[in-house]
Amino acid sequence: MEKKLLLLRDRAGVRWTVLILLASMMFFAYMFVDVLSPLQSLLETGRGWTPNTYGTFASSEYFLNVFALFLIFAGVILDKIGVRATALVSGIIMVTGAAIKFYAVSPAFAGTGLELWLNTWWTSFPASAKLASLGFMIFGCGVEMAGITVSKGIVKWFKDKELALAMGIEMAIARLGVFAVFRISPRIADYYGDISKPVLFVLILLFIGLICFMTYYFFDKKLEKQLGERGDEPEEPFKLGDLGILFTSKTFLIVSGLCVLYYSAIFPFQKFAANMLECRLNISNTEASDIFSYFPIGAMILTPLLGAYLDRKGKAATMLILGSLLMIACHMIFALVPAAYFTEVVAYSAIVILGVSFSLVPAALWPSVPKLVENRYLGSAYSVVFWIQNIGLMLFPMLIGWSLTVTNKEVANPMEYDYTVPMLIFASLGVLAFVLGIWLKAEDKKKGYGLELPNIKK
Repeated sequence: MEKKLLLLRDRAGVRWTVLILLASMMFFAYMFVDVLSPLQSLLETGRGWTPNTYGTFASSEYFLNVFALFLIFAGVILDKIGVRATALVSGIIMVTGAAIKFYAVSPAFAGTGLELWLNTWWTSFPASAKLASLGFMIFGCGVEMAGITVSKGIVKWFKDKELALAMGIEMAIARLGVFAVFRISPRIADYYGDISKPVLFVLILLFIGLICFMTYYFFDKKLEKQLGERGDEPEEPFKLGDLGILFTSKTFLIVSGLCVLYYSAIFPFQKFAANMLECRLNISNTEASDIFSYFPIGAMILTPLLGAYLDRKGKAATMLILGSLLMIACHMIFALVPAAYFTEVVAYSAIVILGVSFSLVPAALWPSVPKLVENRYLGSAYSVVFWIQNIGLMLFPMLIGWSLTVTNKEVANPMEYDYTVPMLIFASLGVLAFVLGIWLKAEDKKKGYGLELPNIKK
């Protein structure tokens, strides 16, 4: 019998090296997403921003993905030109948008003709926020494109192997970026007395991430060549009409709805968390950022372990339900515990609860998508999920900024805001996610998608 060709992905050292290359860029990208999140109060006092301005800026990351349907096109592009080429495109887009955002908040922008022109329209929105939002929009296209590309790349390299574990490790590394930036950003800004310096630092890291994607390109090209030599049947090509299959699949839409509700209570919360802790605990910007920085640590440690459990034991739908319950508990603590009892211990406890929740849901959610759709439009399936997710991620920072402004009309100091209403909004999203989790488990039991089954085939 002819010996079967050993593929690159069959060699553990190679496929895990590939994972590190992909995850490194996502680590730097997650840092850039939240590089200004710990600095909300400094942007208000130093750049003349308001909660509404900050909320609109935070939402801008997702604007083109939603209204220009960029994420949908990104998924189609991914399925058409493949993982390695799409990775390079996404990396270049991220670096370009990041450079614009850096310039917008740098001292070099102040007093320029561009700033003067930008101040001639929509005068309530500062010029620095306008240009920073433009850069964030462009960066947002790249980072979301990279997200679906990395997801499909991991499926490609870990199919029928340690898929959930690999996805869990990638998410853990990416979340370490959130911890790092909440620790580093306020300190760099304080050391240099300049909000733009942490943005520059992470921009340099994004260039390093682009080099990682370039290196991945050659690994992936070699694997493709081997697949051809082995005589694997090529996948049926993606057709645009396949999008209709996704939008008419009840179970897929339930997963997408759960995703948008859950993540809308996580990522927009990250934008406001440091300022919320400043206000509730009456502490400095750096101290508040340090406390919140521990949020991704629990997720970073637990997600790979939960991924390994899912690979061998299953129970993805159950994990989605439990994760939603824990998120509700966290936001209710932040919303309703009286000021007299809201100590740093309580804050840390709530953040730990949220970290466990943020381990359960993503660890179960993303490896479940390949069980619901055919592989030929997997990239587009991820892009549709991300697109629906982006709608919530775009709307809720604006809603939170608006609610913060409306409920604090008489408050001039950004360190004295009342965050009760915003936190109740986040908790309500958890309730809806919990309901969809119950529905998803019922659908899986009825139709046998295998969401509760292990990923590793014996």
